[in-house]
Amino acid sequence: MAKEEKTKSFVLRVDAETMGAIEKWAADEFRSINGQIQWIINEALRKSGRLKKTKTPNTSKNDTE
Repeated sequence: MAKEEKTKSFVLRVDAETMGAIEKWAADEFRSINGQIQWIINEALRKSGRLKKTKTPNTSKNDTE
C-alpha cells in the first residue's frame, strides 16, 4: 500500500520582481522561499476564513527546504 502524501508539488511561475520580493522577505524571516510561500498562502486562507485556525502546516522559521 502506498504511503499517503501530505503535500502536493506544482509549478509556480512568478515575475522576477515578485520573486525578488519573496526571496528578500523569506531571508528577513529566516525561512526558505518554499516555506515563505507556504506561509503567505496559509495566512491568506486563514484570514479569508477558508482555513480553520487550528490547522497550521509546519512553516517554522527554521524551515530548511
